[in-house]
Amino acid sequence: VNAHFIVLIGDSGVGKSNLLSRFTRNEFNLESKSTIGVEFATRSIQVDGKTIKAQIWDTAGQERITGGAVGALLVYDIAKHLTYENIERWLKELRDHADNNIVIMQVGNKSDLRHLRAVPTDEARAFEKQDSVLYLL
Repeated sequence: VNAHFIVLIGDSGVGKSNLLSRFTRNEFNLESKSTIGVEFATRSIQVDGKTIKAQIWDTAGQERITGGAVGALLVYDIAKHLTYENIERWLKELRDHADNNIVIMQVGNKSDLRHLRAVPTDEARAFEKQDSVLYLL
């Protein structure tokens, strides 16, 4: 079993912890509190007939803990444009401190608030093309 390390980064309150718990434990907590320190969880998945153990770190603003990460999710809240604007700063942190081969994906979170959407999908897709970052809504 190969272990891979992925980081979740973005502004406080964008839902990084709930992404982590949904993926690893299939849980969602509407009343979740801000993460203090660093939390991580693991989940084994099958890829091309191989078992991959994914270790996902919720960094709670300590983004310099990116060394050795094979992937990063830049998370923003689709209903709060400022969290999207700050993605550029988080991307710079990654580029400054992570491995050059890291795979980076931009994630527009809180899709249940689409009626309050403040970040147009087209705008996020333009960022994806400009900065060679994958996009997931």
